[in-house]
Amino acid sequence: MLQFEEKSSGGMGAVPGLQAGAPLFAGVASTPAPAPAPADDNAASRRVNVADKRIINGQTDVNQLVPFKYKWAWEKYLSACANHWMPQEIQMSRDIELWKNPNGLTDDERRLVKRNLGFFVTADSLAANNIVLGTYRHITAPECRQYLLRQAFEEAIHTHAYQYIVESLQLDEGEVFNAYREIPSIRDKDEFLIPFIDTLTDPAFKTGTLESDQKLLKSLIVFACVMEGLFFYVGFTQILALGRQNKMTGAAEQYQYILRDESMHCNFGIDLINTIKMENPRLWTPEFREEIRVIMSKAVELEYRYAEDTMPRGVLGMNAAMFKEYLRFIANRRCQQIGLDVMYEGATNPFPWMAEMIDLKKEKNFFETRVTEYQTGGALSWD
Repeated sequence: MLQFEEKSSGGMGAVPGLQAGAPLFAGVASTPAPAPAPADDNAASRRVNVADKRIINGQTDVNQLVPFKYKWAWEKYLSACANHWMPQEIQMSRDIELWKNPNGLTDDERRLVKRNLGFFVTADSLAANNIVLGTYRHITAPECRQYLLRQAFEEAIHTHAYQYIVESLQLDEGEVFNAYREIPSIRDKDEFLIPFIDTLTDPAFKTGTLESDQKLLKSLIVFACVMEGLFFYVGFTQILALGRQNKMTGAAEQYQYILRDESMHCNFGIDLINTIKMENPRLWTPEFREEIRVIMSKAVELEYRYAEDTMPRGVLGMNAAMFKEYLRFIANRRCQQIGLDVMYEGATNPFPWMAEMIDLKKEKNFFETRVTEYQTGGALSWD
């Protein structure tokens, strides 16, 4: 069971002007309230000093949002709220018709869709668990915590979206939702991530030492740069490529909004990582940097195996070899974003159209294109 031990600098329950036992709301008690306590001359000294805020190991009140120090986190929170969407708002009838038609998709395209969903239906749950049960406990900047709460909600929406697609297409739920146990290319990616989740969700784990702070930083890098910044990109590219060919357009639209969210998650995580590095330069040792490069190399290998498994013969004008180059290109970008040298010299992007998908400014306005009359996937009839 998680133990919440965070206390304000003024001590647990220290509220200026409120005596112990006094009612919080007028009219609640039947007896007169005690006289107000004398003004506390030291109250101002207990107010949060913005200069004292820290991303980790902060000593300020984690419940006091302002004064802002990390305004970039607050602005990302506001942007995320402005981008709100729900899966049921997207029309799935064309996808159902296409999936039901024996000649609507090739066997390789159907394999791609099912394997793709097999990874994603549990991936965002892993991400949400990591935030709620791990990362949130160790971040001491309220602005960043505010964004993490929104991010956790978005991960729930993404899990809902994948379930909505599975339900709409009437796929075998047992097969899809157990893929992370039964399909080696999916299981290997999840097993790679789980130790980094276990580190932060361990109730005994605490920050404050060089070793523990490096473990936290490593976990943040894995989730921002590897999971959300690398492991998701083969799957995103595949479904969006189907949409570009006017196939599975409802699923592709949902993936487009998920990609938009995940791009922001990745960018937030990178800002978080770089701020921790700036505030704690002792963590960024040559040995630590080399460890991150090894992790990144392993992640590229695992995601490439997943690309081979999901498209063994090539499909949609794409093949696994193209994804090897794409993954190297993305890995270089993630390394540069956190201050590491590129790992794969000369790697290029074979899918330049993906950059447009990620660019929020170039995406259509969801709220101008949502349908106003529709049936949800579960309500649509196959007859």
